[in-house]
Amino acid sequence: MAKWGQGDPRWIVEEREDGTNVNNWHWTERDATSWSKGKLCELLVGIAVENEAGRCEISELKQVEGEASCSSRKGKLIFFYEWNIKLGWKGIIKESGAKHKGLIEIPNLSEENEVDDTEVNVSKKKGDGNILKDLMKTAGTAKVRKALGDYLKALKTEFTMGMILPTKAMATQELTVKRKLSETTLQASSPVALGVRIPTVALHMTELFDTAIEQLYRIFTVKDLVQKFSKSPAVLEAEKGRKFQMFDGNITGEYVELLTNKKIVMKWRCRNWPEEHYAIVALNFVPTLGQTELQLDCKGVPVCEEENMKFCWQKQHFEEIQGLLQLITLNG
Repeated sequence: MAKWGQGDPRWIVEEREDGTNVNNWHWTERDATSWSKGKLCELLVGIAVENEAGRCEISELKQVEGEASCSSRKGKLIFFYEWNIKLGWKGIIKESGAKHKGLIEIPNLSEENEVDDTEVNVSKKKGDGNILKDLMKTAGTAKVRKALGDYLKALKTEFTMGMILPTKAMATQELTVKRKLSETTLQASSPVALGVRIPTVALHMTELFDTAIEQLYRIFTVKDLVQKFSKSPAVLEAEKGRKFQMFDGNITGEYVELLTNKKIVMKWRCRNWPEEHYAIVALNFVPTLGQTELQLDCKGVPVCEEENMKFCWQKQHFEEIQGLLQLITLNG
């Protein structure tokens, strides 16, 4: 038996109120399948290549079968992904104006192979137009592999935010984030401006929380509570016109309106969204019998980010807050 003070530091519980997964020692797992399908659609659809003979573009994601997940153990992240992808492409020959269509098949995108070695098969419907097929097999394939590489980078950064819990080093990280925020001026525009014009969708989500309305409002506006449910450094001061950063800077925005215990309106964006594009997120706090219903209305979400946005709020906000409320109840 080890002497007092000489135990394995991996088992030492830090001075944290939640006492959960200290030093990131225990196994946690997160399903990335739904998020990945949205991300692959965003990165692959719209890829275009062109030369003096013609122009081709990936027009649709016909099939994406498989799964992806990320696990955390002993402070390390372990990734699993296996995808079978089919894409539709269309092209036009400049001289004749003839149009052609074809397929791109990626039968095995997985962690077993490097992206540069991933098989990418290009085919075309019967008839002339092999010049377009050749264009897709060369320049098109190169762009597809780059997009697949971008997906893997996002899987390992954007998707995993919050999986490695903050420790005492958070204080140093938080100062760094705060310094960067003070040095960077976020977009200054009217509350209704959503930045560059891109196709967008609106979302409406609701969640019922077994807590008083005052407590739920505090979880969204008090920095310490935001850091607890997001499990990452945050910089915020909940006042109209103030900027905020969450999830290590992956989420940024500005408070547009705050009605205590009633409503929060924010300009809100993910780091990977088109530059200067913000959605408008409105949180309405509605009291019910002994509970609080949170109504989320969001306008201006990029079309290909719809599933990612739903995942972010359902998994990384609502479910994490439910867990935090349980801990608060247990700790009295």
